[in-house]
Amino acid sequence: MDRYIVKGGTPLEGEVEISGAKNAALALLAAAIMTDEDVTIENLPNVRDINVLLQVMGEIGAKINRVNDHKVIINGSTITSYTVDNESIRKIRASYYLLGALLGKYKHAEVALPGGCDIGSRPIDLHIKGFETLGANVSIERGMVSASAEELIGKSIYMDVVSVGATINIMLAAALSGGRCVIENAAKEPHVVDVANMLNSMGASIRGAGTDVIRIRGVEKLHGTVYSVIPDQIEAGTFMMVAAVTGGDITVKNVIPKHLEAITSKLYEIGCSVEEYDDAVRIIGGPRLHSTKITTLPYPGFPTDMQPQIAVTLALAEGTSMVTETIFENRFKYVDELVRMGADIKVEGKTAFITGVEKFSSADVVAPDLRAGAALVMAALAADGYSEITDIKYIKRGYEDFDGKLRGLGAIIREVSDDREAMKFKLKAIG
Repeated sequence: MDRYIVKGGTPLEGEVEISGAKNAALALLAAAIMTDEDVTIENLPNVRDINVLLQVMGEIGAKINRVNDHKVIINGSTITSYTVDNESIRKIRASYYLLGALLGKYKHAEVALPGGCDIGSRPIDLHIKGFETLGANVSIERGMVSASAEELIGKSIYMDVVSVGATINIMLAAALSGGRCVIENAAKEPHVVDVANMLNSMGASIRGAGTDVIRIRGVEKLHGTVYSVIPDQIEAGTFMMVAAVTGGDITVKNVIPKHLEAITSKLYEIGCSVEEYDDAVRIIGGPRLHSTKITTLPYPGFPTDMQPQIAVTLALAEGTSMVTETIFENRFKYVDELVRMGADIKVEGKTAFITGVEKFSSADVVAPDLRAGAALVMAALAADGYSEITDIKYIKRGYEDFDGKLRGLGAIIREVSDDREAMKFKLKAIG
């Protein structure tokens, strides 16, 4: 079983280049099939979820030209099937974006119910509500979501709760609808704006992305474009927390600092030095951090995808911190693993009460999901001795070359596949 072996105790220093945003790129790939012309997407992150979605798009007939790890040219003119289903696609959440894209272009789509990390209930009822408001008939049978319509007509849609996925999916379908669609209480996340920007570059008419009201005037067809994915705010935030938790000095490059304001403000509050540049952020960890309170919220609030990383950081801070999770109910599954490393954390309902300890001890732990897996690697980097993190398949879903980027900052970390490789690495590191 593939795993990371980590020798902790070293402050990490240097510069790290952030990849394209996974959550934005997945939606952009789906949007690319909505025209019969070539769409070139650059700054694509080379992670498992991206590769799975590209494979599935090829299986339904789209032409996929993977120019290199970070650039792809997609042509949707050759699509022959509107049914998306295989074992791989059922394991990623973003499969549902093909519903909106195929429904918008062909007025029919059938896609397997989405999977992803087990961090809580993520129903697609708001997606269905949006499609039905536009005039589609939607049904769920045998693990498949089917949507079809003679035509889609834009109408006003109020989102009962803020949903990034539903906001994007409705935008995709409405871009090629008749009339005008208004999405009220829309998600404001940067990747919502990124999808709207790419669709507009393809000839769509979308206004208001980044606010809570998005207005879409349907167009007859879209055309090709060349588009670059925004930097990944969660990957950037993770490396910022790495600096904090190891007492290091890391400059995180290729970022949009405004997207990171909720993270940088909390790092400054707990005692880190923060320097912002045009496209970079430098974080210097303090000798001992301070406690604080965190509540996860939709953007521009503190992101739920950064909750495990800030919890690991606060577990080494003086005093008692509170972290309240308002988005996903199963987001504290990593706590038992972190406690094995010496953390003092008690979870009551939606809130974790974290009493800081002076240091972590090494341990063998299991990554329960993508972001928690990255957080456990962070803890291992701050611990004494060697730790092993298994089930790193989750980490690879969303972080490109995670161990390689950490080594570039001075981390002692290696991916191994068996006990013999692990022992060789430990002996070499000791030597």
